[in-house]
Amino acid sequence: MASRFSELVIKCHDPEVLARFWCEVLDFVELDREAEVYIEIGPREGFGGAQPTLFLIRHDKPTDTRTRLHIDINPTDRDQDAELERLLAVGAELVDVGQPAEASWHVLADPEGNEFCLLKRRLDPL
Repeated sequence: MASRFSELVIKCHDPEVLARFWCEVLDFVELDREAEVYIEIGPREGFGGAQPTLFLIRHDKPTDTRTRLHIDINPTDRDQDAELERLLAVGAELVDVGQPAEASWHVLADPEGNEFCLLKRRLDPL
């Protein structure tokens, strides 16, 4: 037997903003919420499918350390350049974390500064 990755919990100041952002980025929908506490978003088929859900939980304490965990995403229906343009248009920002200039990935941040990477390889949508 083994375990399976089912959800990623992200502590954030504004779950509403991040839910809208990540729903747009990943084509997710809202699955569950408790007002002012958390929002769970995920694939349309819901929790327990092939993709993990994101559990965005309100956390008002300031964070003064760099996040040690981040999400990597791959484009599914366009090339990396077109997906980068789309992500920037919905609120992502490019971030320099010291990656090489010739890197095949782009480092971005969501509206609360959580870093994630857009990889080059295109994947089939689920």
